[in-house]
Amino acid sequence: MNYTTYLPVFLILFPLAGALITLLIPEENDRLRNPLAILISLISAVAMIIVLYYFYHFGEWELLIHQIAPGLEIKLRVEPLAALFGGTVAILWFFSVLYSTGYMSHEHNRRRYFVFYLISLGMTMGVALSANLLTLYLFYEFLTIFTYPLVIHEGTKKAKTAGVKYLIYSFLGAGAILVGLILTYGNTGSLEFAMGGIVDPATGSLLIWRITFICFIVGFGVKAAIMPLHAWLPSAMAAPTPVSALLHAVAVVKSGVFGILRVMYSVFGITAMISLQLGFFVAGLVSITIVVASIIALQQDVLKRRLAYSTISQLGYIILGAGLLNMTGLTGGLLHIINHALLKITLFFCAGAIITVTGKKNISELNGIGKQMPLTMIAFTIAAIGMIGIPPVNGFISKWYILQASLESGAPVFVAVLIGSALLNAAYFLPIVIAAFFKEGDFKAVKGPEAPLSMLIPILILITGCLVVGINLQLTVPFLQDIAEYLFYAGGN
Repeated sequence: MNYTTYLPVFLILFPLAGALITLLIPEENDRLRNPLAILISLISAVAMIIVLYYFYHFGEWELLIHQIAPGLEIKLRVEPLAALFGGTVAILWFFSVLYSTGYMSHEHNRRRYFVFYLISLGMTMGVALSANLLTLYLFYEFLTIFTYPLVIHEGTKKAKTAGVKYLIYSFLGAGAILVGLILTYGNTGSLEFAMGGIVDPATGSLLIWRITFICFIVGFGVKAAIMPLHAWLPSAMAAPTPVSALLHAVAVVKSGVFGILRVMYSVFGITAMISLQLGFFVAGLVSITIVVASIIALQQDVLKRRLAYSTISQLGYIILGAGLLNMTGLTGGLLHIINHALLKITLFFCAGAIITVTGKKNISELNGIGKQMPLTMIAFTIAAIGMIGIPPVNGFISKWYILQASLESGAPVFVAVLIGSALLNAAYFLPIVIAAFFKEGDFKAVKGPEAPLSMLIPILILITGCLVVGINLQLTVPFLQDIAEYLFYAGGN
């Protein structure tokens, strides 16, 4: 046993230790706190890359932290789905922290902000690396608690109301998950994530198994923003923009999606999902979310709220791909975890740069902004094209896989959902681009950087990543196909 065995624990504890050190730095000492926060997130990203390297070369491993009772353990495991989610989180978190140093430079309570931002990193890594439902549940709830101060950071009445709504929805979801945990443990004696799942529909009542599954979908569906469980998410836009990016692209919503994928493929498994006829139930449920959220997005003038409803719709693609219960769909859903994260974090970073530089928050106020902030709006345009699903930006390939999977499953209705959603995406993204570059407004070209470099550089790096990943599919597709194979064929299909 070597030091790499304990890297999963390091990935959780190191950001917590960094947060404690950050807490000791005086509020006004940005020169020390900002580089420290960047360094902590960078070391965490490097540590995760090392984990990915060892996983790729030597396979998965696990680490038992504490056994409460037989089948009830706090345990971490590095395996394919953990590698995907954990790698995405750790790398994008570094860019979020770097961006935050610029965005928060004139904000209040910066020390508190970075303390909870780093703690949330540790909690999200705990979610990613959980080896069973119990461990996942604990870190999932800690993530709710430690992101709450970020949601209410502005201290306004609107922010506090959003925070209360966030807690109410999250804890109601937690209650549903807890019921699912009890039912699962009572019927299997285990909460372990296993290849092919731990649920055997031949033992126990089919009705009980379906109720158990619905408990999990409702519970994790809160953070995954499945309608009508989504209302907390647009309200949470009262938070600073880097927090919005954190909620929408990297941590909270993806934790909900991650939990649903775990339940479908590591608890129930393909055989049980098919036997219980749950796949099309999930696909149908999220299809409604995909379409309705896109329609609501059309009606939003506040840029961040339009992006929020876009997130609600786009998360549905991931779950839809997984719910089709075929290899192609699962590959597309897993691809969209990465692609959506890259695209949506870029869009929110662009929105934050616009707010910081111009103070404008509404789409109707952005006529001609492409003259003042050309690089930011070019990045926004490319990311918007990716969200619509137009090549060569990376959003295309994941949606293409899900569309193919819909045909393979003999359900052309989902093809109609995907095409309709793409048209709606175009309808709510392209007017922003047209207004920025082709309409006259009050914005004028400026000399020097169009935004603080700590904000502009992450935007440009990430949008370059969207193009590179979209053009060179070998960077992601084979890896995601391997993960899909691991999850899918483990179930005996």
